[in-house]
Amino acid sequence: MLNVFCCLQVRDKIGDFIKGVFSVFQDLDFSFLEMNPFTLVDGEPCPLDMRGELDDTAAFKNNKWGSVEFPLPFGRVLSPTETFIHSLDEKTSASLKFTVLNPKGRIWTMVAGGGASVIYADTVGDLGYASELGNYAEYSGAPTVAICKSCDQSDPDGCKRALIIGGGIANFTDVAATFNGIIRALREKESKLKAARMHIFVRKGGPNYQTGLAKMSALGEELGVPLEVYGPEATMTEICKQAIECIVDEA
Repeated sequence: MLNVFCCLQVRDKIGDFIKGVFSVFQDLDFSFLEMNPFTLVDGEPCPLDMRGELDDTAAFKNNKWGSVEFPLPFGRVLSPTETFIHSLDEKTSASLKFTVLNPKGRIWTMVAGGGASVIYADTVGDLGYASELGNYAEYSGAPTVAICKSCDQSDPDGCKRALIIGGGIANFTDVAATFNGIIRALREKESKLKAARMHIFVRKGGPNYQTGLAKMSALGEELGVPLEVYGPEATMTEICKQAIECIVDEA
């Protein structure tokens, strides 16, 4: 009976220990936590080896991490623009991604949705113009503020450039509301858009997209910048072709 009682005590302690670990796992937003092995010291569970990974996408809401820093892959060093957008990404539940591929590139993107952003970038590459792709960018999760940094990276060397804005067809995001942030950003960058001779192509579908496209079209007239708008009737790959033709026609 004594052995059975001891076994039940150990089982209960290990059970309470596992529940406590799971509570910490959730509270600190771990994405991975391993204790291998753990043993009992004076009857109390004690991990002998442990490894954990925090979910960096939870940085915007978890104030218990202190000064935790997440290393970049392969020792990359972020540019000032990339650092700025990365800091914004950490403070919002939305997703904001921006990577400079070629500062002198003539095709730039600001695409909603991770899947759509990959399609646009891949299509430009498949059409033989990967070397002209200035950046990889993606925003999603209905951000309240959109960032337009493409023209900051473009050297005003007199060459025409294309900026692709939009994405696929949203399921629930109000397209017009999301475009409000993009419109503010484009207004702020009016002089740089003109200096970079930027030709803007907008393609988007989803809730309230007609209103959003109308706002973007009006913006083009207001700024005096070439700006074409397309709804879901135009394919994403076709927009990439038009952007390429825009820069090729001049070459």
